[in-house]
Amino acid sequence: MTITDIDSADLTTPTGPMRTYLVRPIEEGRYPGLVLYSEIFQVSGPIRRTAAMLASHGFVVAVPEIYHELEPAGTVLAYDEAGAARGNQHKITKTLSSYDGDARAALDYLASSPYCTGRLGVIGICIGGHLAFRAAMQPDVLAAACFYATDIHKRGLGQGTHDDSLDRIGKITGELLMIWGRQDPHIPHEGRALIYNALSDADVHFQWHEFNAAHAFMRDEGPRYDPAAARICYDMVLELFHRRLGKCGT
Repeated sequence: MTITDIDSADLTTPTGPMRTYLVRPIEEGRYPGLVLYSEIFQVSGPIRRTAAMLASHGFVVAVPEIYHELEPAGTVLAYDEAGAARGNQHKITKTLSSYDGDARAALDYLASSPYCTGRLGVIGICIGGHLAFRAAMQPDVLAAACFYATDIHKRGLGQGTHDDSLDRIGKITGELLMIWGRQDPHIPHEGRALIYNALSDADVHFQWHEFNAAHAFMRDEGPRYDPAAARICYDMVLELFHRRLGKCGT
């Protein structure tokens, strides 16, 4: 589908305005909504291209700036050591309640959009995978795709670095798609096994896929990009969201 240019809105959250980017099919009609959560670098070129690809397959896609209360609106951190250090520091400066409040604001924004059917999913990459995992605990999220979700296994999200994501797995009622890289040092085998067992014990409806790939293998910039694996993964994402969220409505 042909898509619109990326637009933006500043959503109201308990910790201030959250710049959120929106892209959708240009054709008349209402479409399922997706919240796309970025890496620690915020809404970079690869994230914008992912949003455009998802919209072109029939979704209204909202991309919030995850560190809106810590950086000026429009900030994109560089894919370098300094950018990574800043993003990782923000990850444990922001409170857990702020992450959850942001999720609710983004989902409500999509649900109230005249372009959206009200059927909602979430997708995220790196820290965004963890944020999508937490957003899946919202009762109106029907499906979530989480790419190499960092810190779930070591409870490392938010101030105090002892988050409750593992404890709240039972709140997930939609379907999960969990995708990992076996050569990812941020989520080792033991960490992945911990998450897998927790999901199984909670009887969550989930798919689990591991690729022989490094961290950030979905990012279409840099030496770790694996285009063959990324294509397979996006096919799985589209299958999940079309099956669980439906397609264009009137």
